[in-house]
Amino acid sequence: MKKFINDPADVVAEALAGLAAAHPDDLRVDVSEQYIARADAPRGGKVALVSGGGSGHEPLHGGFVGTGMLDAACPGEVFTSPVPDQILAATKAVDGGAGVVHVVKNYTGDVMNFQLAAELAADEGIAVETVLVDDDVAVENSTWTAGRRGTGATLLVEKIAGARAEEGGKLAEVAAIGREVNTASASFAYALTAGTTPAAGRPGFDLPEDEIEVGVGIHGEPGRRREKLRPARELVRSALDAILEAKPVNDGDQVIVLVNGLGGTPLLELYLVYGEVATVLAERGVRVARRLVGNYVTSLDMAGMSLTVTRVTDEMIRLWDAPVRTPGLRWGA
Repeated sequence: MKKFINDPADVVAEALAGLAAAHPDDLRVDVSEQYIARADAPRGGKVALVSGGGSGHEPLHGGFVGTGMLDAACPGEVFTSPVPDQILAATKAVDGGAGVVHVVKNYTGDVMNFQLAAELAADEGIAVETVLVDDDVAVENSTWTAGRRGTGATLLVEKIAGARAEEGGKLAEVAAIGREVNTASASFAYALTAGTTPAAGRPGFDLPEDEIEVGVGIHGEPGRRREKLRPARELVRSALDAILEAKPVNDGDQVIVLVNGLGGTPLLELYLVYGEVATVLAERGVRVARRLVGNYVTSLDMAGMSLTVTRVTDEMIRLWDAPVRTPGLRWGA
């Protein structure tokens, strides 16, 4: 294993320190409680958004803390859920009196720990709403979950709900638009290679040179099957078939498309994939209103990609276009 690290046990803490040093005007990091918050939080009267999960998926979640998205993020150890005390500390740190929305990917540990933190926050008088993200249509009831996994749509939920909160939306309104985005989203992923965790020092699973994992999870969980590597256009059509079967999109509908790298896939290939996606959706009469291509919800250094398609309303597009200023996503601000 070749990685730019010091001690594997210190990777997350040292990365947090580096994030804070790189964005001193926008973020603050509480090293002892292990959360990242907006530098201007709490903001009185504003609904706050808090998310989190295991590290190794950067820029998710810490890279999406800032104006127009999250107020705080709780990074656990690599591929490990944050603990309830950590989530509670972040929730209290950014609560401005209007309540807090927890954006939670559907993984058993995340769900349990955020639920407990929400109960503890309620005991202290903080109103919490939870938005559960379960967009991965590849498998259900996987190694890590009961039901579908939360993946690429997390970014869209955080951006659109974050914009609604930024403009003064009430707690119920912010949670409602987040749930609406999740319901309208479907994702599907492929892995070409496994990611390598710093602690293990070796790939998380074995994959022959000529095979791919179809429907892989962001922690390297098994997908639907393994198969021989095929041309990108065939893989894209297969993924879109699964996505559009699960969440149909009709002729004339508008969508946001995320072509997401899993950490080790060059942009050259991701843009090629987007071109194939655009061709297939155009054939079906689907209008791509907005698109995003790059590494946003990763799995360490895994070579692979995921597709997310979200059927959107004009209001969702307006909120997507609203200014955002975070380390991982920035426009209009």
